[in-house]
Amino acid sequence: MSAAAGLRRIWLCADDYGISPGVNRAIRDLIERGRLNATSVMMVGPAIQRSEIEALDAAAKSSPRCAIGLHVTLSAPFRPLTMHFRPLDGDMFLAFPKLLRAGLMRRLDREFFRNEVKAQLAAFTEAFGRAPDFVDGHQHVQLYPQVRDGFVDAVSETAPNAWVRQCGRNLPLAQRMASLKAMVLDILSAQFRRRAGAAGLSFNPGFAGAYDFTRAADFGALMRQFLEGLPEGGLVMCHPGFVDDVLVGLDPMTDVREREHAYFAGDAFPGLLADSGVTLG
Repeated sequence: MSAAAGLRRIWLCADDYGISPGVNRAIRDLIERGRLNATSVMMVGPAIQRSEIEALDAAAKSSPRCAIGLHVTLSAPFRPLTMHFRPLDGDMFLAFPKLLRAGLMRRLDREFFRNEVKAQLAAFTEAFGRAPDFVDGHQHVQLYPQVRDGFVDAVSETAPNAWVRQCGRNLPLAQRMASLKAMVLDILSAQFRRRAGAAGLSFNPGFAGAYDFTRAADFGALMRQFLEGLPEGGLVMCHPGFVDDVLVGLDPMTDVREREHAYFAGDAFPGLLADSGVTLG
């Protein structure tokens, strides 16, 4: 019997590859150390040049199999790849609260989102020479009402073998109700799973990784909570990175990224995986 027998294999996915050179460098560092086994790429990010794509490909090939996915981006401060995309705020996507609100009020046209997701899928395929292993969404946009219809249409038509990310948790009701944000993700994910399943798309059976990024937290303690009850094939979302001027200009998540990188690169993380009966291999 192998040493890995009985261990739960999970996905530990670093989001936002392409948002800045510092984030890219931190993600590649963790892949090369064997501390990540997935990352998702923003094809509309400012740090997605050919050299950054080649460096990610090289890092993934030097490590045990690392999945590379598309991080569909449909919210500000990023811009669409398709012409005539609507709705926009100036030349940018809407901020995510406005986008979610518009979807809930049924004010969006799924075709705009279908076409934009297909354009981002095509950009990924051109850059990497293949379709993505999976497709997820920046700021969970793939879950939003109406947006999810265009998203599922585009993935099922263009990359039907890719799995898609849902963000529902495998927790008792009392624990799920402790966080309003996570409860919203649970509700939206239930609707997303039905839509994706009807289209024949597969998805991760469990999800963890959401927390209050604005507060300094004990990330090791959070990771222990994330792994509790996560099923085989479940996914933990993370956001490691090194802060640089590009990141500061685009995203409020700065120092928290460096704290996450330091934890994953440190000695405590492999011990936590072993204690939790989890493997990335």
